[in-house]
Amino acid sequence: MSKAKLIKDINKPFYQNIALNTMLYRKCQRLTQNDLAEMAGISKSFLAAIESPGNIKPCSLETLFDIARALHCDPGQLLVSPDASKLSLIELP
Repeated sequence: MSKAKLIKDINKPFYQNIALNTMLYRKCQRLTQNDLAEMAGISKSFLAAIESPGNIKPCSLETLFDIARALHCDPGQLLVSPDASKLSLIELP
């Protein structure tokens, strides 16, 4: 039996918000994925997966806190709907 974590549909918007907000805060601070990954103590590939709104990648609260700390923001700011006026800063695939 697979041990893959199932994501409830009701929670998917939160993961998408984390993806978009992480990318938005990172780009606003002119950080690369390598920069942020190093600052948060995670791999670049894991950060890239977290930042992918179409491919939900669960992360622990510890990782969310580490990312928020590296971005100098409150972890809650990564969970809310991103500022629509700033979404143009993000290039989505």
